[in-house]
Amino acid sequence: MADATPATPSHHRILGAALVSHLPGARRSPLALEQAPNGLFLLWLAYMGLLAFGALLLWRAGAWHRLVAADPTGLTVIIVLLFTGCSLWAGRRAWTLGLQRQQLDGLLARPGLVSPNKEHWSAEYMHGCAQPGADQNTWMQILGERAHGPHEMAWWLNGIQLKLGLLGKVIGFSILALQLGQMESFDASQSAQLLKNLTGGLGIALLTTVTGLTGNILLGLQLMRLDRFADALVADTLAATPPATQALAGAPHGDRPPGP
Repeated sequence: MADATPATPSHHRILGAALVSHLPGARRSPLALEQAPNGLFLLWLAYMGLLAFGALLLWRAGAWHRLVAADPTGLTVIIVLLFTGCSLWAGRRAWTLGLQRQQLDGLLARPGLVSPNKEHWSAEYMHGCAQPGADQNTWMQILGERAHGPHEMAWWLNGIQLKLGLLGKVIGFSILALQLGQMESFDASQSAQLLKNLTGGLGIALLTTVTGLTGNILLGLQLMRLDRFADALVADTLAATPPATQALAGAPHGDRPPGP
């Protein structure tokens, strides 16, 4: 009996897609606002406006000052700066994906006007597949890399926020443990100072963890919409590729049809 074929990355992706497709709302298409010109960027802009308004309210309440003063490690400031930088990149990426969507819509409205333009991902894919002897799988990988490749670093930085929060938690509890280890005897007259020192370590642990979790969730929402929009862009590009082009790209020996 022949051995079972080992699982490949393609099989894992197919299995993952099958599992995700059964989640609630997983098959929902991009929002109607996202389909409008620069709609994804406008949606990101509205989202950042809400976050900026919330940050302004926290600043007026003095929460930012207390947050910085309560964390001598500076990890909360690093997390906030990292979140701000990644969010600005997400806005720039939303603008880029929106332009690619407009170019694809224009290409669908005028079929046949396909030029090998690297700035136009869909046109580059269609033109590449139309070449004699072209490998459609290779061009599909190029299209997927252009649409999703830069998102991998953003997701990695999003995870770094959470790790920095956990690092602050470890530092805070380490400070708390050191304070407890330095106690030789309990003196009621020093209880106020002791509680202050213990609360400082506990505050570092909690504040950095909360900041890391909040930044991870808020940035993850932006990256999820970017991934979903990029998925729709790739899917529409593949669906718009003429069947003759797909058959030509799938020929193993140039323009010769597959045979024995």
